[in-house]
Amino acid sequence: MTLPPNVYDAEPIPDAARLEIDKLMKSGDLFRYTAATDAPVALLEREFADMMGSTYALAVSSCSAALFLSLKALGLKPGARVLIPAFTFAAVPSSVVHAECVPVLCEVKDNYRIDIKDFEYKLDADIDAVIISHMRGHTSDMDAIMALCDARDIPVVEDAAHSLGTLWNGQNIGTIGRVGCFSFQSYKLVNAGEGGIMITDDADLVAQAVIMSGAYEHNWAKHMAGSEPALEAAFAKWQNRLPLYNLRMGNLSAAIIRPQLAEIPRRVRDGRANHDYVAARLNTSPWLHVPDKLKPEDRAPDSIQFNLVDMNDAETDAFSKAAVERGVKVQVFGQSTDNARAFWNWKFLPGPTPDLPQTRTMLMRACDVRLPARLNREELDIISEALVMAAQDVMGEPRAYGT
Repeated sequence: MTLPPNVYDAEPIPDAARLEIDKLMKSGDLFRYTAATDAPVALLEREFADMMGSTYALAVSSCSAALFLSLKALGLKPGARVLIPAFTFAAVPSSVVHAECVPVLCEVKDNYRIDIKDFEYKLDADIDAVIISHMRGHTSDMDAIMALCDARDIPVVEDAAHSLGTLWNGQNIGTIGRVGCFSFQSYKLVNAGEGGIMITDDADLVAQAVIMSGAYEHNWAKHMAGSEPALEAAFAKWQNRLPLYNLRMGNLSAAIIRPQLAEIPRRVRDGRANHDYVAARLNTSPWLHVPDKLKPEDRAPDSIQFNLVDMNDAETDAFSKAAVERGVKVQVFGQSTDNARAFWNWKFLPGPTPDLPQTRTMLMRACDVRLPARLNREELDIISEALVMAAQDVMGEPRAYGT
């Protein structure tokens, strides 16, 4: 029997990182502000902004830190209401709470994307800002979302932790809202173990975020490349007026990240091909369904999500166990114990658990399987066959039409 692949190991770090890491180890210059100019973190920020087509980037300790700093830099007052999708990772509402704001959850449909009708309804309930989580790389209707938010002058922050390399109508996800936030955690497209980055075209916003990230005294000057009058004026405006949260990225993380930027197109291409290949196989089963992408969306997936069809709770549990027996771990978001993506487990939210029946129903049958870009066709066949056969183990042989 051929063993299933290990889907949890990340790709090797490119050899190009080793020379830079050796230099850092010999010099001891791990702090981003030691060098007067061109520290690895500063270089990463410029390279990432250029790659994404943004004016500014700020590298920080995590995507959660980037979301938190974005909300603080928007000038939201304590108690401000921030609308988020109910299907996201617990770090997203946590960043809202950490920013002294109140998360408001909107419904998500069974294709894992925001229910625009509920979004519009909730948007008119004194909402001060919006975070759009492109959860697991699934892009909601950004045209509709931006039209609704722009009409009400409500700023949008994109949580693009899972969406580096995704396009919407040919535009990079993360560049559509006021701010885009990305993750470099190990299970993301670019791996530094931990780390995050935010991008924006707003000089005043990024100046605030830079200072709050921990640019004490005049270290903000090391974030400027050449003459930036608007940015320099913003830094001067906010000097000593903002708290320092010390959420900086270190040079070692940046040295690991920078050589991986060149790998992004290949990882996106291979990840998309792997996803679509497995999706086509899963959709041959009457009990498994991978929702279609939206037409303007070009995805960059490193995992696959699918819904169980016509299974009750006991059958859902049996399917998960059957898949494990065949060597593939399946996470059913709503049935995995204390899952951080199930909104009813976010006990830190103020007030009672919100009533979101559509999202709850989806999460009780939505499955998640890692599918890294490095897998080959034989490994993909093993995974897809295990999932299809696990469903068949539980539900029996598919019956031909008319029988």
